[in-house]
Amino acid sequence: MKTKSILITAIVIITLIGLNSSVFIVQEKDQVIITQFGKPVGEAITTPGLHYKVPLIQDANYFEKRVMEWNGDPNQVPTKDKKFIFVDTYARWQITDPLQFFKRLTNERGAQSRIDDILDGDTRDFIANNDIEEAVRTSNRIPESSDTDIIGDSLEKINVGRDSIQNMILESANIQTKELGIRILDFRFKRINYVQEVQNQVYERMKSERFRIADKFRSEGQGEASRINGEKERELKKIQSLAFRDAEMIKGKADATAASIYADAYNTSNQSRSFYGFLKSMETFEKTFDEKTSIFISTDSELYKYLKTMD
Repeated sequence: MKTKSILITAIVIITLIGLNSSVFIVQEKDQVIITQFGKPVGEAITTPGLHYKVPLIQDANYFEKRVMEWNGDPNQVPTKDKKFIFVDTYARWQITDPLQFFKRLTNERGAQSRIDDILDGDTRDFIANNDIEEAVRTSNRIPESSDTDIIGDSLEKINVGRDSIQNMILESANIQTKELGIRILDFRFKRINYVQEVQNQVYERMKSERFRIADKFRSEGQGEASRINGEKERELKKIQSLAFRDAEMIKGKADATAASIYADAYNTSNQSRSFYGFLKSMETFEKTFDEKTSIFISTDSELYKYLKTMD
């Protein structure tokens, strides 16, 4: 009796273990390949829910249905114009054919390694086929700057550009990964940086370019300053000339008015006219003679009669 109970218990336990190992759950994020003795059986299971397999003989291999990321190692890559740059890349990929994926790559670790080979190789190839400007720049737009006319002329025009290189790498990679059951959804350059030697060359070029711009602005400023100073001197002389002319005209008018007033005042009688002549003669004496002055005048001079009278 005891032996029978043990036997029944053993059968129940084995049955439960068998049932447990024959049932598996597929979640929304999963896709499953059933293998029997290591070889895939049937199609991939992508429908979420409860599924069954043969216990102890078959195994359920889970793979991600969601989008996964790939981060490349920064590599030193030569460009077509023999300049070395560090390129750091990333991509997004997804398993599109789980059965083919399992046959070719077995698991996601193998997929990451294969993607490394494909994307790193394509990145190196496409960068090496283009000049450094093509990898760095995306368009031929004119920089928005106060010195646009100077900087814009110094930028070389590109024919491909970074975005096109990224798309070409993506297209080439998907051709190679198609037979692996995966698809590269997106590829981007995370960072592109110059190696130290090229950085120094770029900085020196930037410095010389800025010095050239500064010299140009300084020269233009000096020329503008000379022009402004010239105009200032010309305007000043013009103003002074006009002022002198106006002053002389005013003085002339004033002298004419004063002479007219004097004439009217001293032309009323013979005595007033004689007195006016006397005053003018005295003014002439005052302005002409001093203690050291010697003169020779004719006896017919108007001044002589006053000097004779003074004697």
